[in-house]
Amino acid sequence: MNGDWKNGRKYNEKEMQKYDDIIHLPHHVSLSHAPMPVRDRAAQFAPFAALTGYEAAIRETARLTEEKMELDESSLAALDGKLQMVKEKLAFRPVITVTYFKPDRKKQGGAYVAVKGSVKKIDDYARVLVLEDGEKIPFDDIAGIEEE
Repeated sequence: MNGDWKNGRKYNEKEMQKYDDIIHLPHHVSLSHAPMPVRDRAAQFAPFAALTGYEAAIRETARLTEEKMELDESSLAALDGKLQMVKEKLAFRPVITVTYFKPDRKKQGGAYVAVKGSVKKIDDYARVLVLEDGEKIPFDDIAGIEEE
């Protein structure tokens, strides 16, 4: 046969003989420099991100938020009644599930979340409901209260 294929290129025997003196030498290892970690070596070939943070900005823009609902008078009265019932049982640390509007920190709107916890305090002056874990929920953001 007139040669072998290596790396997509055909080599003939005469060409291969040019390297007979070095082909079987051991791989050089530097005595003064530590070998580069594989992770760092791979980073040399990682794609270059010209627009740093662009992907995060696109994800943030695509993230959906809700608008806060305004409760009518009857819903507000019912909610106030439930708060009064919880206040009467405050010494027993009642466990409730509160659904409230949590404003988004990065853009307009927010999301409705439900939190279950034991009530520590109802602060009428600051108009917040304080749970045992320290979470403070403003009265104006509460959409519903369910007692366990």
